[in-house]
Amino acid sequence: MEVKISVLAIQSLKEALCNVYWYKNDLKSFLINCISNRSIINNADWKNDIKRQIVSDVIDELMKEQEKNLGDIRRLLYAVSQMDNFRHLEQLEDGRKKVAKARMSVNDLRVLIENHDEKIKKEKGIIDSRLKNQEIIRAKQAILTRLDEINSRYSKLVISKEFQNRGFELEKVLYDIFDLFDLDPKASFRNVGEQIDGAFSLEGTDYLFEAKWQSFSVNASDLDAFSGKIGRKLDNTLGLFLSINGFSKDAVKIYSSGRSSILLMDGMDLLAVLENQIDIVSLIVRKRRHASQTGNIFLPVSKMLN
Repeated sequence: MEVKISVLAIQSLKEALCNVYWYKNDLKSFLINCISNRSIINNADWKNDIKRQIVSDVIDELMKEQEKNLGDIRRLLYAVSQMDNFRHLEQLEDGRKKVAKARMSVNDLRVLIENHDEKIKKEKGIIDSRLKNQEIIRAKQAILTRLDEINSRYSKLVISKEFQNRGFELEKVLYDIFDLFDLDPKASFRNVGEQIDGAFSLEGTDYLFEAKWQSFSVNASDLDAFSGKIGRKLDNTLGLFLSINGFSKDAVKIYSSGRSSILLMDGMDLLAVLENQIDIVSLIVRKRRHASQTGNIFLPVSKMLN
């Protein structure tokens, strides 16, 4: 980001230098300490010109190549703006007035610099925010593109008549969804017919995952088998059961009446994820929160979106 020193700040700097330093030698010593290019200082007519003219010539020469001399200019601005000792002026005739005038001009410069720095900070914040938003947009676009690819594969499975192969392909769809949202899916899923077993992690919790794609709803006995697998794992392990064609009312009721460790997901939930109506992380988190608060282990995505 290009930094421009305002004309007002330069004028205030000139005024402050004229008021802070009464004698040319003191002014010259200060400028030598702040300006690295000594030729700019030496080119001024220190013998014949008045102090105000010398200050103007030196500062204007610096400003001719602002980008090159930016370090010296900023060093001058900040050095003068931080001045708080004006005892050298107190010894002069009308010393109090000279001190008051010098202090006022330094304070004016300080306010300008603070306002300038705040403006630069805000502009940098805006630029950083825009860059961050662009990165988010690009990341989201990448996710959307990937979701479209996965959804296209799933759509072909829906109309496929190759039921055995459909199970293996669904495994890949699920794995890719978990992987896309950084859920650390396990590399291998165990396939039994159209049943897909796997595991992933979310917010520090390990989940066992199981899916069924059959023409009828999953019943309580299927959940019993899955619950047994979870029960043999560590206490904080949960389960996510996907049934493309849903669950029987009895199965949901039975497993919602006690302290279940299973969350249920159906084909409509999966479709909502694939169509980017909700991401898989939010879907699972909402289901888990609902189950914790109500005991009901099946919250359909339609109720979430409504």
